[in-house]
Amino acid sequence: MKPTQLERETQRMETNRAELVERIAQAIRADGVIQALPGVHLARGSLPLQPVHSIVKPSLCVIAQGSKEVLLGDSRYRYDPYHYLLATVELPRVSQILEASPEQPYLSLRLELAPILVGSVMLEAGHAASLGQEDVRAIDVGPFDGNLLDAIVRLVRLLDCPGEVRVLMPLVMREIIYRLLSGNQGSRLRHLAVLGGYTPHVARAVERLRQDFDQPVRIEQIAHDLGMSVSSFHHHFKAVTALSPLQFQKRLRLQEARRLMLGEALDAASAAHRVGYHDASHFNRAYKSLFGVSPIRDVHRLRVESNGEPGP
Repeated sequence: MKPTQLERETQRMETNRAELVERIAQAIRADGVIQALPGVHLARGSLPLQPVHSIVKPSLCVIAQGSKEVLLGDSRYRYDPYHYLLATVELPRVSQILEASPEQPYLSLRLELAPILVGSVMLEAGHAASLGQEDVRAIDVGPFDGNLLDAIVRLVRLLDCPGEVRVLMPLVMREIIYRLLSGNQGSRLRHLAVLGGYTPHVARAVERLRQDFDQPVRIEQIAHDLGMSVSSFHHHFKAVTALSPLQFQKRLRLQEARRLMLGEALDAASAAHRVGYHDASHFNRAYKSLFGVSPIRDVHRLRVESNGEPGP
């Protein structure tokens, strides 16, 4: 009896998943993160890890083996080999590897998404005209379809063909973006990466807060500069980022302070001052509220731990 179309498609996807596991495992043999191709980051982890705070960039995040959870505001996004995560604005988030072992390590791929390239594919595919003005959350999880997974596998195959990367990678990248635009996450990519509604205003506000994270936030001025009322600005910013502008800036400040203490060996008071806190006790309370422990204990713990978390 001949297999049905559904059975053939299921078998094709399982074969592609197995190949993805094999090729990523061969490319990254130790726990950590590498940039295997321009804009393509591979990660491996042998153990489930504690939640980690970081900035997620506009990316397509794919798991070949294992699973992971991302927290943004009050929302949780779990993904695995059957689901991908799409992030279209740089956002502070908390992530945690849930499933990993030495025998079956967590294996993942993160593909950076360039807005200019997304816009080019959108126009070529005729998607731009369908944009509305609704707010779309900047991150979500969607199920794989066979064509998208097939394109991702062909991208990973280029790891073994460096001579073909310059010619073929741009073509595969365009196909991946086209598949995303044509799938159930298409509206997210269209609204948040390039065009549509209030999204450009939110993107400009995000960039402004990121550049001036150590300065006092003047919500009224930002809203005025964007041509929005304060209440409208708050509404649209939170609809896209899941955070208020003040919460967004606070997370950026505290994550940068953490980086300064770890990477530049600054003490807590100096790091606090660098990121815009002028009251040490206020900084300590805010830090403990976000990371669960005081700055000193947190940095000591991170330095003692030998394993870091791979990226998405």
